[in-house]
Amino acid sequence: MKIDGGCYCGRIRYEAEVDPASVVICHCADCQTFSGSPFRTVVLTTPDTFRLLAGTPKVFVKTAESGNRRQQTFCGECATPIYSAPADGDTRVVVLRVGSIRQRAELVPQDQYWFRSAQPWLASLPTISKQEKQPVFNPDRTVRHE
Repeated sequence: MKIDGGCYCGRIRYEAEVDPASVVICHCADCQTFSGSPFRTVVLTTPDTFRLLAGTPKVFVKTAESGNRRQQTFCGECATPIYSAPADGDTRVVVLRVGSIRQRAELVPQDQYWFRSAQPWLASLPTISKQEKQPVFNPDRTVRHE
């Protein structure tokens, strides 16, 4: 599947070919921290099908719990996470952040990794209230819905 995407401010743009069957959710502690969320959704691609169209992402190298060193790339202006890749020069895979892909609604997760680190309250999501938009915050009381 041909996809394209980029960062929030538009300075980083890319295109790639991905296999929708390779979309996964990662619950590891690192993905929770780097995404600022309880999990991160990613899709795999290969360097020969991934192409930066605009901008040069910033790179941060981290060491995972597994011991693997990974390059985490992001926009230096708006901080949108873009992709990760092995830091050891292994060029077999690029891991794209699904949230940065324009066609993200078509990329349905097929598996979950590091599920032992998943937040236990995720199972309750279908049962809690849902709002079409963000409610107005009232600092004097609670959140009210309009």
